[in-house]
Amino acid sequence: MRFSFRRHRPVQIAGTTVAITGAARGIGFAIADRLTALGARVAIGDLDADAAHRAADRLGGTARGYRLDVTDDDSFAAFLADAAADLGPIDVLVNNAGVMWVGPFDTEPAVAAERMVAVNLLGVIRGVRLAAPEMRHRGRGHIVTVASAASRLAPPGESSYAATKHGVLGYLTGVREELRGTGVAITAVMPTVVDTELAAGTSSGSVKRLSPDDVAAAVVSAIETRRFQVWVPRTVGALVAISGVLPQSVRDRALRATVPNQVAAVTGSSVRSAYEKPLTDGE
Repeated sequence: MRFSFRRHRPVQIAGTTVAITGAARGIGFAIADRLTALGARVAIGDLDADAAHRAADRLGGTARGYRLDVTDDDSFAAFLADAAADLGPIDVLVNNAGVMWVGPFDTEPAVAAERMVAVNLLGVIRGVRLAAPEMRHRGRGHIVTVASAASRLAPPGESSYAATKHGVLGYLTGVREELRGTGVAITAVMPTVVDTELAAGTSSGSVKRLSPDDVAAAVVSAIETRRFQVWVPRTVGALVAISGVLPQSVRDRALRATVPNQVAAVTGSSVRSAYEKPLTDGE
């Protein structure tokens, strides 16, 4: 049996319309910055409308800022519709918005777990459900989700967060198969710990802490190549694949040596208090 592997030309980003959730700061803003520089028309969605507008002003050009609550159907639909009206039909949706509470599973406030599910998992599902049908109708489009290495790993102290990211990868895997042959691509970008407010006070384990621009570069590459799973850094994907075939006892030892223990990292620290207050207050 002969196998043929075709090299596809990179997708041209210039002139495309890209909508990005949670893009007023951090990873989302870094993605918007790179895409704007490459000639894309970028819609910056964020729960903080003022921050979204300021971010768009910083980027200039055709960047536009919009208020977006990814936990609300009407808000997400309005974001996509307004962005399309202002910038043209959405070619790429980047699901980037996310939140994270860190600590022992039995001290996690119920409202924090519910918020993570609402934003990290249901927010992605909502974005795909609202954006993909129009892309399928047009016969082209791409949905990129900034997931996490926690889509395949589960660091102690991030159990609920990892559960949402495992759910995201499972959902995208199924939807990708449903969209096969329609011209609509699905990508999951899975970075390790990134130097953002979300990860404040946490450990990066055995790998170097990433910058938001490291993830932004991976997202740009994913848009150009339309790959399904993108690990940042790539070496982690190989390590996860290898660990999957090891006996459980060996796998446990390998993962304990490489995956950070976030319970230990945050115990006795107040570094995350300001970030997590809205999660624990139910805001």
